[in-house]
Amino acid sequence: MGCDDQININTLGNLMDTQVSTERQREASNIISGYMGWSSGASLLPVPLVDIAAVTLIQIKMVSDLAKLYDVPFSGNVAKSIIAGLLGSLIPTGLVRGTSSLLKAVPGIGSLLGMISAPAFTSASTYAIGRLFTRHFDTGGSLLDFDVKSKRDEFKKEFDEGLDKKHTKDASSKPATA
Repeated sequence: MGCDDQININTLGNLMDTQVSTERQREASNIISGYMGWSSGASLLPVPLVDIAAVTLIQIKMVSDLAKLYDVPFSGNVAKSIIAGLLGSLIPTGLVRGTSSLLKAVPGIGSLLGMISAPAFTSASTYAIGRLFTRHFDTGGSLLDFDVKSKRDEFKKEFDEGLDKKHTKDASSKPATA
């Protein structure tokens, strides 16, 4: 086998790796899109704070599905801590999540206001969480080496992008490239 044959085999291997990565990113985008809908729906639960718990569980399940897609070991407790750290970086924006949930306790107008603000926030945060984990897993990362502090600015950027996309079906159609 000559040098040119070796280069061609290496090139073919790189192309196959790229194709697998692109297919995974496409599947990850489908996972994120589905969970954006679920989190928006859960945010409409009429019981204050139950909606937040439901959305959190949905986001943890999404990370679990992404970890499975990338063959990354998963821990619900670690994922929950990472998600909480990321959402904490949105304060005061993050106050919307708690406030919209508590607004539901106010008869009449409170329910209406909570129902208007909560789905946009939860959908955008789910989008941002999914995009960050997809990129992290796609570059060989795991839950144990996910550095929340270094990803906060990136998370805020993805969150803003998620707000722009809101509930559209194609919200996560853009592959999460590294």
